[in-house]
Amino acid sequence: MFEKFTMTARRVIFFARYEASERGASSIEPCHLLAGLEREEKKETERFLAEYPEMEALRQRVNPNGVPWPKISTSVDMPLTDASKRALSAASDCAEGRASVGTAELLRGLLSVARG
Repeated sequence: MFEKFTMTARRVIFFARYEASERGASSIEPCHLLAGLEREEKKETERFLAEYPEMEALRQRVNPNGVPWPKISTSVDMPLTDASKRALSAASDCAEGRASVGTAELLRGLLSVARG
């Protein structure tokens, strides 16, 4: 699935997995993908969030109450949620006709999930 993804986009998914494990999540949700994007491409993500305020709700889902969660080992298998799979699929669709899926496409994929 990730063969079309640029190395930067793959790092975003790696960081999303890390963010999920740091928060004790059992799966990678779209909010974790957004957190991974913020880690990897901070300026581009901030610019995108300013342009599409509906993404802020997705960002707030990472840890809405600020409560520390027990961490999960990074060696534990952590699947993508259906919503995350839809976001990655939408990102792939955005890159149709291009050689690779980058962070801009990932942001558009997350936007499609945030909009429902």
